[in-house]
Amino acid sequence: MLDLILDPYGYPFWILVFSIIIAVFGLVFRPFLTHIKFAYPNALFEAIGNPYVDEKEINRILDCKDLSGFVDSINTLKNYNITGDNSYEIQRSLDDHFVDTINMMKKDSPKDMSDFYNVYLEKLDLYQLKNLLKNKLEDIPVEDFSLDDVILETSKELMRKIKDFDKKEIPDILKNYGFEKEIIDVVSNEKTDFFSLDNEINKHLINKFRKVKVPNKCDQGKHLFINRMIDILNIKNILRAKQLGYDSDTTKKLFLGEGQEIAAWKFKEIAEVDQVSQVISSLEGTSYYNVLKDNIEEYNKEESVQVLENALDGLFLKLVKDISLQYFVSIGPSIRFLVSKEFEIQNLKVVTKGLGENLPPDIINKFMVMEAKA
Repeated sequence: MLDLILDPYGYPFWILVFSIIIAVFGLVFRPFLTHIKFAYPNALFEAIGNPYVDEKEINRILDCKDLSGFVDSINTLKNYNITGDNSYEIQRSLDDHFVDTINMMKKDSPKDMSDFYNVYLEKLDLYQLKNLLKNKLEDIPVEDFSLDDVILETSKELMRKIKDFDKKEIPDILKNYGFEKEIIDVVSNEKTDFFSLDNEINKHLINKFRKVKVPNKCDQGKHLFINRMIDILNIKNILRAKQLGYDSDTTKKLFLGEGQEIAAWKFKEIAEVDQVSQVISSLEGTSYYNVLKDNIEEYNKEESVQVLENALDGLFLKLVKDISLQYFVSIGPSIRFLVSKEFEIQNLKVVTKGLGENLPPDIINKFMVMEAKA
C-alpha cells in the first residue's frame, strides 16, 4: 500500500503531493485571507470617519443657533439623515442612526463578525432589560412598558416573557436565556439587591464579548479592546462610589473583572481609599493616571465626577485609536469606527438637549467627549 502511494508514476502519489501543497498554501495564506476580508469595510469606515469626536467639528455644531440649524448642519455629511422637530424626536432619530450604522457594518463586514455586532446591539438593549426587571421585581405595573425600542428579536422575546409571566418565573426565564448563576441568585432573593443586579448584568455583557467569535487573527485585537473597556468601567465605578461615599466593601462589589492594567488586587487596593483624589493617586503608573491628574482641578471646581468620566472616555477613544493602528489590516479600524460612532451619537444627543433648553455653548461643551490627544 505504501509503495503504491509513493510510486511517482501512480495517481495516489500526485494526489498526495497536491494535497500537501494545498495544505501548505492554506496555512501560509490564511492570515492574508482575513486581511482581504477586511479590506473593503475598513476602507469604507475610514472614508466615513467620525468627525463629532473631534474638537473642530464639535465647535462647529456648537455654533448652531437652533435645532433646525443643528439638524441641517449634521445632515451635510452623507451618512447622516437625521429628522425631527424637537429634542425628543431628534434624539430618537440619532439612536436609530446608530442602530442603522451597526447593521450597515454587519452587512459590509465579514460574516464571521456578525455575532460581535449582535453583542453590541444587545448592549443597547440591556438598559431596557434592567428597567423592566426593576419594575417587575418591585411589583410596579409593566403593562404599558413598551418594547418598541428593543432592537434584537431575542431581547424582545426575553422581555416579553418577563413582562407577561409572574415574577416568580423570572429566575427560570433568565436561566433559559443563558444568564449566569450569579444573576439568577440575585433575582431569586426575596428582596432584590438592585445594586448587585446591575453589576452582574454588566458582567454578563462582558462575558458575551469575551466569548463571541471573530475572524482568524482578530482575537488579540478584540481582547485588547475588551480589557481597555473593563479598565475604564472599573475606574468609573470606583470614582462614582467614592463621590457617593460608599464604603470599601460596597465598592469592591463593583469589580467587573480584570482588564488590561487593573488587576483584582489593584481594584481592591484602590477601593480601600476614601476620596476621589486618592483614587487618582492610586492609579499612578497606569495609562489612566495622567488624564485624570490633568482634570483634577476641573473636578474640584465642578465637584462632579462627570468631568473625570468624560476625560476617561476621551482617553478610551485614544486607546481604541491605538488598537486600530496596531491591528489596522484586520479588526482594528472596525472597532474604532464603532466605538467612536457611539460617542458621536452621545455628543450629538447632548447638543440636541442643550439647544432644546437654550443652554450656552460653553455649558454644552463641558459634556462633550473628544478623543484625547497623543
